[in-house]
Amino acid sequence: MSYGGPQWPQEPHQPDGSPGHDPYGGQQYGTGQQGGSQGAPYGQSQSQGQPGYGYPQGQPGYGYPQTHGQGQPAYGYPPAQQHAPGQQPAFGGHDDGTPDWSALAEASEARQRRKRWLVAGGGVLATAAIATLVAVAVVSTNEDSPARAGGATGSSATTVPGGAELPTGGTGPQPSFSSVAPPPPPNPMDFISTAAKDKAPLTAEGLFPGKKLTFGDRVYTKGATSSTTNCASAGKGGLGPVLENHGCTRVIRATYTRDGVAITVGVALFADQGTALKAKEGARGGVAPLAGSGVGDFCRATVCLRRSNALGRYAYFTQAGFTSGKKVTQSDTAVFKTSDDLASFTFNQIYARGRAQASAAATAPADGQ
Repeated sequence: MSYGGPQWPQEPHQPDGSPGHDPYGGQQYGTGQQGGSQGAPYGQSQSQGQPGYGYPQGQPGYGYPQTHGQGQPAYGYPPAQQHAPGQQPAFGGHDDGTPDWSALAEASEARQRRKRWLVAGGGVLATAAIATLVAVAVVSTNEDSPARAGGATGSSATTVPGGAELPTGGTGPQPSFSSVAPPPPPNPMDFISTAAKDKAPLTAEGLFPGKKLTFGDRVYTKGATSSTTNCASAGKGGLGPVLENHGCTRVIRATYTRDGVAITVGVALFADQGTALKAKEGARGGVAPLAGSGVGDFCRATVCLRRSNALGRYAYFTQAGFTSGKKVTQSDTAVFKTSDDLASFTFNQIYARGRAQASAAATAPADGQ
């Protein structure tokens, strides 16, 4: 029987069964009888048959599993176990005490596979159980719903936990909803399209605030401003009579400069949107350039860029050119960019008036409240 430990060496023999080379360097141990020769190998008997001090013949050995008596092992060693041909020794090892690592690895892998299958199977069973419980709860809820219970018993109340009942009939107070839709928010154009609703204060500083105008990455310096009710004086080249003929009540002007280009913006007020549009379409000439506050005369006896537009009851006009008196051509992109920027700024300022008045009207309390 093997315990997986080292095996004691057996006595070396030659193939013919005779003792072989001594593994301990050739020195032999043992003492012969008197008159006998020394050096009997491994305790073999001398002439009178007495054993030497090596391996006693027929006696229990000191460490080597020999039997004596009724076949009992000597000094605690178990009897040698015989294996049938081809049979593996016990405890998964070999006769030389080496464990069968391949068999151990296969057994461990089999245990791991069984564990994984058990975990996966448990998860599937848990999911199925939860789904079953949910389905049962849904069915139970549908069967015990207040609608079915009331229909079957004719009751007009719904039972809630604690024994209380909620009335389901029409005897209790019911929410009420107005059938009148709330009014839409005011339109800013409504306030800047007619003088009857456009009541907010209007000044040159309010329409063109500050000392500079930043538009994108371009900064314009504000020059002189003007506000007059003499609309004809604010026009040039035929624009004055057009403003008066359409009932202009006021003209506000402001001048801006940047990199040798100057522009004057004029905003004319009319009674309503219709007359302002007509004045814009019939415009001839342009707004008179406004000098002062560091800006000299420009656009006089030379070619400048003139434009006009209208928004609500406001018509606005621009005239841009070089401060040096140079004529403006189609290739002078700086003049066109300046005209575009100031026209967009004026449009936004006029529309902001309508938006502010619409917001104030939406938050104002209703009459009588």
